[in-house]
Amino acid sequence: MRERTLRVRRLGRVGYDEAYQIQKETERAVRERAAPDTLLLLEHPHVITLGRRAKESAVLASPDVLRGRGVAVFESNRGGKATYHGLGQVVGYPVINLSPDREDVHRYVRDLEEAIIRALADFRIEGFPVKGLTGVHTARGKVAAIGVHLARWVTTHGFALNVNTDLGYFDLIVACEGEPVTSMKELLGRDLALAEVEDRLVARFAEVFEMELEETKRAVTSDR
Repeated sequence: MRERTLRVRRLGRVGYDEAYQIQKETERAVRERAAPDTLLLLEHPHVITLGRRAKESAVLASPDVLRGRGVAVFESNRGGKATYHGLGQVVGYPVINLSPDREDVHRYVRDLEEAIIRALADFRIEGFPVKGLTGVHTARGKVAAIGVHLARWVTTHGFALNVNTDLGYFDLIVACEGEPVTSMKELLGRDLALAEVEDRLVARFAEVFEMELEETKRAVTSDR
């Protein structure tokens, strides 16, 4: 197995369209071996994204209501249905080349789930997968959504972990398969520092994917 290096870029708060462009640029660099496998970590302003299997009826709120609450809507080429991204959520976009040693989409999704489950365990939260569904669940609901895209075995999109997320925004959509959602804050009864959660996600991602870390400077924000 070739030696694998993981570069971590912590971008802070980034709009969905800007983050997508960063993903595409990173994808090109990773595919051309101009950059190592990369994990982008960030937080989005309020946005609903519609995956390839999403129907328009998945958005329950009218355009006027969405505008009033400052929620944008984007179509996405990731797998899955509708989901919400917003403040207090850690979004991870792994841009990694699964070729030649990890060319298995199902294994990749299971590995993402496992990395998140291990990170949650660091906070004494029990997460688990549910057969037939993607994402990470708890006894009180789904805490992390997963939706990915692969092109020539290079991955984009990824996961969204509800940390201090205002769960009321999920009422604007039929989330994924309609299962209830929760957050780390709801499960623990306290706010968490997003940077602390990112740290555990980075460590567990590198562990599960058997990578050495090459971390770049953390983005400077006032509320992380």
